[in-house]
Amino acid sequence: MRPTFQGSIVALVTPFRNGRVDDAKLAELVDFHVANGTDGIVPCGTTGESPTLSHDEHKRVVEVVIRAAAGRVPIIAGTGSNSTAEAIELTAHAKQAGATAALVVNPYYNKPTQEGLYRHFRAIAEAVDLPIILYNIAGRTAVNVETDTLARLVRDCPSIVGVKEASGSLDQMTQVILACGPEFSVLSGDDNLTLPLMSVGGRGVISVVANFAPREVAEMTHAALAGDWKLARELHLRLYPLCRAVFIETNPIPVKEAMAMMGMLEPELRLPMCRMSDANRERLRSILAQHGLLPR
Repeated sequence: MRPTFQGSIVALVTPFRNGRVDDAKLAELVDFHVANGTDGIVPCGTTGESPTLSHDEHKRVVEVVIRAAAGRVPIIAGTGSNSTAEAIELTAHAKQAGATAALVVNPYYNKPTQEGLYRHFRAIAEAVDLPIILYNIAGRTAVNVETDTLARLVRDCPSIVGVKEASGSLDQMTQVILACGPEFSVLSGDDNLTLPLMSVGGRGVISVVANFAPREVAEMTHAALAGDWKLARELHLRLYPLCRAVFIETNPIPVKEAMAMMGMLEPELRLPMCRMSDANRERLRSILAQHGLLPR
């Protein structure tokens, strides 16, 4: 029986202060999510600015989040790389640190063939005994894990238990659900597609918006899992402007700006990520205000 990951899983930002990871703020954010019903936490994903973390920082972020969670919610550590050996090293560290699972993104830049993708993910699964969720996002990696390849991996690697689907294609997501079976967790990688995906059998979302609206995202996914489609639809429509707003510039720029406006952290990013344009910042501020999220 494969473990099931479902509901609202946050793709956690990495807070910085004066150029360094802010460990205390990171632990505070974990407590915030536990208190607000988040079902799982992903440190060191795209939203966590993993490409600009050193290896030591990456490992420490995973360790801080696991320690702060203290077993209260699953921790799914981002461990992907375009080097298979590096991905194995990071996944092994996540297991040693006590992670519940690993989120492993497509190898980026290399543009492997489907056979190369299969061998990459299988090598990680065979090297480390830890549940793995694949992260399929062609828009950032230049390669799509085709459904046949994913189904082959699921068949051959019992530890591959789910996929974060950010293809943007409901057609592809539906094919994955049909090909991989009901025990396989298909999670949305796009907040605005969470409810549409769940309506055809998806299990939830790895969410950007949940960084600052965790309770609503959790309530929406829980309503959908319970079959309360009326409530789920109402929450989806309420969240939709926020889902659009956090992608008006490249993620995680808008979500960090939003959290800074709400007083949750410093709006600090690492190059090549930079602060939002003034015009987009005002657009974001207006949407947050309409949603009642700004301090009075």
